[in-house]
Amino acid sequence: MKVVDAIAHAMKAEGIDVLFAYPVNPLIEAAAKIDIRTIIVRQERIGLHMADAYSRLSSGDKIGVFCMQHGPGAENAFGGVAQAYSESVPILVIPAGYPRRLAHYYPNFNSTLNMQHITKWAEPITMGKAVPEVLRRAFFQLRNGRPGPVLLEVPVDVFAEEVPDSWQYVPSFCAKSAPAPNDLEAAAGFTMPRLGRS
Repeated sequence: MKVVDAIAHAMKAEGIDVLFAYPVNPLIEAAAKIDIRTIIVRQERIGLHMADAYSRLSSGDKIGVFCMQHGPGAENAFGGVAQAYSESVPILVIPAGYPRRLAHYYPNFNSTLNMQHITKWAEPITMGKAVPEVLRRAFFQLRNGRPGPVLLEVPVDVFAEEVPDSWQYVPSFCAKSAPAPNDLEAAAGFTMPRLGRS
């Protein structure tokens, strides 16, 4: 299985049913092939706002996902990612990246480096065999802890690499914490002492 198809299958396993996108990104076709609805936008920031709203409407139970092209497309997305970060909205941002041999060449825009301070977590996929653990980390970050955008940059030369045949995606889990029921009952029954003169 190719990296692009593995990402689409992992998204499907995680319950992603809509992909907001600005061409060109190979993930658009891969998602459409497995019945993830693709909505193409005319500007990157609008697509991010749509993914943002999608997550907000379900209080983060449904994750908004946005993908776009590398270079100028990723640069145009910066403001929308920053807004989601400042407002603690869980969205998955998947920009294409420059080929690995050019990823750190000036003046090419490297999304992982440039957006690491406006995302909860940012990581590139650097090889096909790394896909399983990188995807698990991405979705774990989306589903746990304080909400926020997660960035997964995929260099254009990595999309076509092979993922190990033995790989089978296991969806991430969501760990919620809460006080013990007895403590809740005690807190609910607690009354403040009356202040004032006797």
